[in-house]
Parts: sequence; C-alpha cells; structure tokens
Amino acid sequence: MAISKKVEELTSLLEPAVVACGFELWGLEFFQQGRHSVLRLFIDTDRESGVGVDDCSAVSHQVSGVLDVEDPIAGEYTLEVSSPGWDRGLFKPSQYQRFVGEEANLRLNAPLQGRRRYKGAIQSADDTQVSLLVDGVVVQIPFASVDKANIVPNL
Repeated sequence: MAISKKVEELTSLLEPAVVACGFELWGLEFFQQGRHSVLRLFIDTDRESGVGVDDCSAVSHQVSGVLDVEDPIAGEYTLEVSSPGWDRGLFKPSQYQRFVGEEANLRLNAPLQGRRRYKGAIQSADDTQVSLLVDGVVVQIPFASVDKANIVPNL
C-alpha cells in the first residue's frame, strides 16, 4: 500500500465525481503499459444488485469529464472502470478491517522475514499494519511494505 503521489492526486481529484454518481471509490491503480498509461478505478456500492456495466459506464463518463478539464495525466492513457470483483483488491486500512477473518494474498515491495508473498487470514488491522495468520503464525506486515493485496474468494 505504498501509495504514490500520483495515485493520491488522482484519488483526491476523482473521488468526488465517483461519489456524485452514488458510488464509493474502492481503489485506484495508475501504471504504465507499453507507451501509454492505464488509469483503473474500482467502484463499489451497498446496493444488493452490486455494480453493473451501466454503472461503470456512467462513472466513466463522469470521470472522463473531470480528466478532460483538469488534465492531470500527460500523454495517452486508457481509463478503465470496474467493480472490485470477487478477488477485490485492498487499498486502505479500513478495507482490511472490514475483511477481518477473510483470507488475503499480499505481495510486498521488499522481503519480510525472507518472503515477498504472504497468504493468510486477516486477524486485525490498524492505520499502520495488518496482522495475518500464516501457517499458524501471526505475522505483522506494515502497510508501507505492501505492494498489492487482494481477498481470496471464498467460492
């Protein structure tokens, strides 16, 4: 969860537009893919029907307007809007707290105790770290060390 300045900037800029459409900005990814950038937004809702294609289209249209006016991304980029999905990514400490007891995969940006990948049940989380039960042992992982995290679907 080492969040780049650009991701913070884009989140601050786009979150109001997503909320105005009636959704939560679950997370945002911004990365290079070949010669252009990709801006990927994950939106969520409390509605029982979840997030549909029409919802993603409406949010994409709203967000595109903000991006066109503010122009925060240099060069070509692709905008993608989707639901978090079954294997939803975890972007904020509050999301880890929401999924206490669930299994998660974490990829770290540097080895911790000789490992870069962890899979285990979320035991707890605060503003600085998550506790995972991995192979019967609780491991404390600082959020600053997390490159990517997602819930393991319970199918």
